[in-house]
Amino acid sequence: MTFLKKLRNYFFYCGIDREEYQAIKKNAYISNFIIWRSLHFLIAATMVFLFITSILTDFIRQNAIIYIFGFCYSVIVIILFFILRKDSLIAQFLIYLSISLLFLFAAFISYNKPDVPATTFIVFLLITPMFMIDKPFFMTFELSGVAAIFLIFMHGIKPLDIWKIDLLNVVTFTIVGIFLNVIANAIRIKEFVLTRAIKIQKDTDELTGLKNKGALTRDINKFLKDETTSKGLMFMLDIDRFKMINDTYGHDIGDEVIREIGAFLGNTFINNEIVGRFGGDEFIIFIKNSDDIEEAEKIAKQIVTGTSENVLLPDRNEKISVSIGIAIYHGTESNYSELFKKADIAMYKSKADKNNRFSIYS
Repeated sequence: MTFLKKLRNYFFYCGIDREEYQAIKKNAYISNFIIWRSLHFLIAATMVFLFITSILTDFIRQNAIIYIFGFCYSVIVIILFFILRKDSLIAQFLIYLSISLLFLFAAFISYNKPDVPATTFIVFLLITPMFMIDKPFFMTFELSGVAAIFLIFMHGIKPLDIWKIDLLNVVTFTIVGIFLNVIANAIRIKEFVLTRAIKIQKDTDELTGLKNKGALTRDINKFLKDETTSKGLMFMLDIDRFKMINDTYGHDIGDEVIREIGAFLGNTFINNEIVGRFGGDEFIIFIKNSDDIEEAEKIAKQIVTGTSENVLLPDRNEKISVSIGIAIYHGTESNYSELFKKADIAMYKSKADKNNRFSIYS
């Protein structure tokens, strides 16, 4: 039973957990896109070469129209690949369509040479699964389907003795192709998992588990450079009297305070916000696609109240307080540093005013 579960897991999720697969699926789609865009350049060049050869050689002249069709299709796909997003489902559909047409191409070659075993078709059964990273279940369906259609179509067209050879070869190499796809997917997917784990580790603050300074800077800059966006709210918060907390209770308690504030922020902002620890006792929260002042004030009050209620000191009579600076992005700042300076100025204004725990830069 365990073996069957493992086998099912490999066919549906490449040997990893479903959650892990969903997390790296986008990377797999992008890899497919890049590989098949390059392959279509190769296919187009090959089709041109074969067409020219077919004009000069009687042996393959009857396939000339197939070569022209293959070239035109590849050119169209190359153009589409420069328009489509790399991780789009349409691009993945085009790749599967290309695989199907390659098998159709091999079938026509075999049809034109019925007295010869279907070598090209069998080669494609082995090669194409190596160039597609997806749930092996889909490639299993693809290979099984084209193999069955090919054998049915060729029955009665090819001499019986040749068809029997094709039957043996196609069934054998379909099974081999399926397992090659499973193995290739498992290897490549685990590479993506490892790369993602290294990236997460590199971008994660060890103490809080939030984004670190480098990840914050990169992700906010990426958002600011997106020409389709022109709204955002940056919150910069600092723990009041943090040096006194360290001096009074020790650095272990200071670290625990930072850890608990990180946990509170991580549990509060779960809807595509950019949240991280800038360094020391400073944190950054960036809300995308909003420049509403009332919303900014509401969020600031939520942070002030939440940190006071959720982060406790050994002396229960002592309460944690934070100072918050808010910078509103209207599409004018070109990078993280410009927005950060405004939030920083507003934060120090809050620190100077004991009656107001947050300020908005103006």
